Amino acid sequence: MGTNSNINVAGLDFAWNLEQGQFIFEGQDAVLFWISTAMREFFDTIEEISGEEASSLVFETTGFRQGLVVGEYFEKIKDVSVSQAAELITNTYASAGWGRTSIHHLDFESKTLTAHLQDSWEHKINVAQGKIQGGKFLAAHYAGIFSGLFGTNIWYKVVQQQLEGHEYSIIEYFPSDVTVSDNIHELARKKESEQIVHLEALVEDKIRELKELIKELSSPIIPVLEGVVVVPLLGKYDEERSEELLIKTLSNLPSHKANYLILDLTGLNKEISQHTASLIEKIGLAATLIGTKTILVGISGELSQVIIQADIDLTKIDCFQTLQHGIHYALAQSGRRII
Repeated sequence: MGTNSNINVAGLDFAWNLEQGQFIFEGQDAVLFWISTAMREFFDTIEEISGEEASSLVFETTGFRQGLVVGEYFEKIKDVSVSQAAELITNTYASAGWGRTSIHHLDFESKTLTAHLQDSWEHKINVAQGKIQGGKFLAAHYAGIFSGLFGTNIWYKVVQQQLEGHEYSIIEYFPSDVTVSDNIHELARKKESEQIVHLEALVEDKIRELKELIKELSSPIIPVLEGVVVVPLLGKYDEERSEELLIKTLSNLPSHKANYLILDLTGLNKEISQHTASLIEKIGLAATLIGTKTILVGISGELSQVIIQADIDLTKIDCFQTLQHGIHYALAQSGRRII
C-alpha cells in the first residue's frame, strides 16, 4: 500500500496521506477513534472532571452548536431543500460511522419532525460505559442542524432510547424558546444555589459547634475545695443562656457534694441587665432549696445599682469583694481554714 490512497464510497470521498498522518473525509481533515475504548475513555474523563450533570450539559451544548454550523451551511445552498439536506447529512454521517438516522414526518410549515437514531457512536459509548440513560449529544446535534435549516430555534424531546432495549431511539423536534445558553445559565444558578446551601449548612454546623463549645466553657463549675464550688459568670446572659446556666449549675451541685456555691461575678459584661440580676437571685434561691448556701463575690458598682433598681432581695446571700475572701469565708463556716 502506498503512502497516498483514495477511495469513493457511495459518492463520498475518503483519502489518506500516511506521510503527513492525514485522514481526509470529503476533502477535510478528519480523525478516527475506537468507540468503545478511546472515545469511552474521553467521555469518562470529562464526566470525572466536570461531574455527570455538568458534562451532560457540555455534550448537549457542543452537539447543538456543531449541528447549528452544519444546518446553517446547508441552508445557504439554494438548490437543496430541507428534506434533501436532511438526507444528505444523515447519509454522510452514516458513512462516517455515526450510525443510521432516518427522518420522519418532516413538516416545513410547522417546523417539526421525528428522528430515529440507531446504533449511533454515542449509543455504543453509553453501552461501553454501562449507562442506563442515553447521552444528549446527538439529540441536541440534530436540534442544531434543523435550527439552522429552518432558521428558527428547534429543541427536542426524547420519546424512547435504544439504551432502554428499543430497536432505535426516537426524538421529536419542534420550535421552542429553550436555548443552550439558557440551560447553561440555569445550571450555573443551580450550582450557585447548591453552593450557597452547602455554605449555609457549614455555617450552621459551625454555629452549632460554637454553641456547644460555649456551653462547655461558659460558666463552668469549678470544685476548688471539698464542699466548695465556684461558678464564674462570664459575659452577657440572655434568656437561653441563663436557663442553661441555671440547669447546669443545679444538676451538678449534688455530684460535687457542694455545701457552698460561690458565684464569681467579676467577668460579667459591664452592660448588666435586670435579667442578669434576676438570674443571680434565682440561682441563689434554687441552690438553697437543695441545701447549698450561695456566696456572691466580685459585685461591681454597676451591678449593685441594677440590683437595687430591680428591687432584688439578696440579703440572705453573703457577698464579698474578691473570690479569695469568699473561699476563706466558706471554709471558716465549715470550721476549716487554708494553712
